Amino acid sequence: MSHPLDRYLRTDRLPHVWCPGCGIGIAVSAMLRAIDKHISEGHFSHDDVAVVSGIGCTARATLYLNFDSAHVIHGRAIPFAIGLKLVKPNLKVIVVSGDGDIAAIGGNHLLHAARRNFDLTVIMINNMIYGMTGGQVSPTTPPTIYTTTTPHGNYEYPINIIKLLSALNASYVARASVTHPHLIEKYVYKALSIEGLAFIEIVSTCPEVFGRHLGFKSAVEFFNKLKEMVRFYEKPPIEKSDIVWGNEVIIGEYIINDREGFVRSIYKTLSK
Repeated sequence: MSHPLDRYLRTDRLPHVWCPGCGIGIAVSAMLRAIDKHISEGHFSHDDVAVVSGIGCTARATLYLNFDSAHVIHGRAIPFAIGLKLVKPNLKVIVVSGDGDIAAIGGNHLLHAARRNFDLTVIMINNMIYGMTGGQVSPTTPPTIYTTTTPHGNYEYPINIIKLLSALNASYVARASVTHPHLIEKYVYKALSIEGLAFIEIVSTCPEVFGRHLGFKSAVEFFNKLKEMVRFYEKPPIEKSDIVWGNEVIIGEYIINDREGFVRSIYKTLSK
């Protein structure tokens, strides 16, 4: 027996390393459904897709995906993807990594990719923690949260990636949640059709460290709590995009711009 998405997976490398109850698998499968829909509709082919990741739990996805892929050093997925897209502009280049890899170590690269409106689809799975290395505070950890490096609670102000990329005028900025996989699929499908930088934050669960730190005894209990907090807005206001644990987490498409991407502009300049 085979699954309809098996052709997009390196099945010989399964089972994967993700913990039971981890939200990464939900996000990756939704991403694959979006890619498969484009391919079945003839918009591009299997060989036209390339996936790049850095280091971390989410970044392991490139080891299982049956596309041309690169698993690069920590925080450097975006600059590697930029080089690939410039050399092969017809590729659909997808960056998929976690909040530590993209918002912390790779944060500067994300800023400049957005400033340039560079033609990438960037998917940041945000579990609000450094999951692989032991549950340390990350740039997106909500205020007051206990982590292994904030034993008295997180006293740092988290980065709000939605506000940041909106200020830099990226082409597309959306937030989804693993509690609503149909919206992940919808947003990834749209992102792959957009010129310029398309960014999707996917709020996810990490039951083994983040969930346990919060006192949840099971992955299901933690997932249900996140689902209770998530609210979908058709046109969410940016001022409601902060994430404070226990409050509403607003998902939706925050920014949809019709802007020329960097690749088209630079190739136009070079052709003169």
